[in-house]
Amino acid sequence: MAQAPATATKPRFQEDSLTIPPDVKVEITPPATVRVKGSLGVVEKDFSHAGAEIGLEGGVLRIRVYGRGRRCVARLGTVKAHIKNMITGVTQGFMYKLKIVQSHFPMNVKVQGNSLVIENFAGEKYPRVITLPEGVKVQVKGDDVIITGIDKYLVGLAAGQIELGTKITRKDLRKFLDGIYIYEKKVGMS
Repeated sequence: MAQAPATATKPRFQEDSLTIPPDVKVEITPPATVRVKGSLGVVEKDFSHAGAEIGLEGGVLRIRVYGRGRRCVARLGTVKAHIKNMITGVTQGFMYKLKIVQSHFPMNVKVQGNSLVIENFAGEKYPRVITLPEGVKVQVKGDDVIITGIDKYLVGLAAGQIELGTKITRKDLRKFLDGIYIYEKKVGMS
């Protein structure tokens, strides 16, 4: 009696590797916390929620996500992209630029401690105060608000909070364009 041909089984995990630059130091704390040190500072993230198993072998970081199919591949790519962004952040940093647009009322924007204060926005009597996350540096230069930092998530969060904090409601947005809007995102702090 002839035997049926053996079919290849799919692996029970997806695996990928990432080469660590020589000027970056990576530490892994079980189960999946990654700490990256570079010339600009330290960034730490926990990937245990993604079901990732992360190991360090020499100068190569190995990422393994258990499961099969597209979702598993997507989780693996997400974890790898986050770690790449951490490495880029501690070596070069991130910068977001926002433009202050004012057509009806001249607004006054200034940084006070860890918050951004926007006075006279759309003629409002009370200032709008936006609390910024720790780890980002905000500067106001003329009509630009410049946000820099080493953690891409925190820099993007601060920019989004500022843009959302100056959102106009209950007015025709084609006419009332006042606000602070993101217009440039780049790698590097200069």
